[in-house]
Amino acid sequence: MSLTIFLITYLGIALGKVPGLVIDRVGIALLGAIAMVGFGVVSTPSAVQAIDLPTILLLYSLMVISAQLRLGGFYTWAASRILTLLARPKAFLLVLMAVSAVLSALLANDIVCFAFTPVLTAALIRSGRSPMPFLLGLAVSSNIGSAATIIGNPQNMLIGQVGQLAFGRFIAWCAPPALVCLLGSYLLLLRIYRGQMEVKETRPTNEAPGAWPDFNPWQSAKGVIAVVGLVTLFFTSIPREVSAIAIAGFLLCSRRMKTRDILGLVDWHLITLFCALFIVIHAIGQAHDLNLVMDRLAGWGMDLGNSAMLTGLTVVLSNLFSNVPAVMLLIPFMDPLDPQQWYTLALSSTFAGNLFVLGSIANLIVIEQASRMGVVISFGEHARVGVPVTLMSLIVLLVWGMI
Repeated sequence: MSLTIFLITYLGIALGKVPGLVIDRVGIALLGAIAMVGFGVVSTPSAVQAIDLPTILLLYSLMVISAQLRLGGFYTWAASRILTLLARPKAFLLVLMAVSAVLSALLANDIVCFAFTPVLTAALIRSGRSPMPFLLGLAVSSNIGSAATIIGNPQNMLIGQVGQLAFGRFIAWCAPPALVCLLGSYLLLLRIYRGQMEVKETRPTNEAPGAWPDFNPWQSAKGVIAVVGLVTLFFTSIPREVSAIAIAGFLLCSRRMKTRDILGLVDWHLITLFCALFIVIHAIGQAHDLNLVMDRLAGWGMDLGNSAMLTGLTVVLSNLFSNVPAVMLLIPFMDPLDPQQWYTLALSSTFAGNLFVLGSIANLIVIEQASRMGVVISFGEHARVGVPVTLMSLIVLLVWGMI
């Protein structure tokens, strides 16, 4: 029964829907968890214990900090500052990708894309430049940048917490290849879109949607101070989730920002997905069905201790099921005594997000936001950049793993 529920759940996650129902991946994962409890595969207490609370607290806290910066207008202010370089398209693309990568490494790549895309698209259309290379540069760099730190994206948070990886050592191993890949992707974009970054015809456009607050120096400063304080605490022996929730609690003590407004920006869908998948993976682990599958794969020569094999399997699973479900599937089989395996899993699962449109939520956010302003990024156009960028990134990762 556990294997049947697991297969149906992951098939639904891969498809992203259930025929005849209006339900997304989060709903499918939640139904899978409910089925595991309802059919007695795991008890209710066991299901609750399966949820990794430190990971959930870390994820929740970072969402609160990101909400502080969003409500303070920091993201839109950062995007508008970059636009001052618009007259020099190559320099503009470089700075855009660098800022996007850094912000994504420290905060959430999804929010960075959500904030930058409308401001960027409106300015580019108004200037007469093609938005395509710059919007794809934004999506690609946000994914690559988020790979550099434990707090860059949800799957890295999970890997860092479960693998008990030190914050500094994670950066020392993951940041160098991420930096090389960022530079490589910039050069690839210049080559792919050579001659297509110049002004063609200026035309009016609707201004970016006004859903984002105006820049508030004090509220933005509070958010920046919180990020600096959080990163500093991560280099101490204090548990990461304790440091994060303490900083989040500090931000909630505000005389101007309502708690309801801050918590309204927390991605409860993502948190629900994490909780549901923790239960599903725990249930299938208790039944030892996954172990049998992995033993069969090992018999066919699949060795997760081999960086190339682990990378290849992670890329395939990440593009079938998305990064977080893929990582949760592989984590039970990681060697707790081999940090490089965990680093490889983090980088490969994140780099895989650039391959195709559906590989990363950040891609979808850029495409959806741009389409509202009349800019259509097709599957093929994204793949034109995503495929070479991903292949280059994976080669860099494999070479780095051999050094």
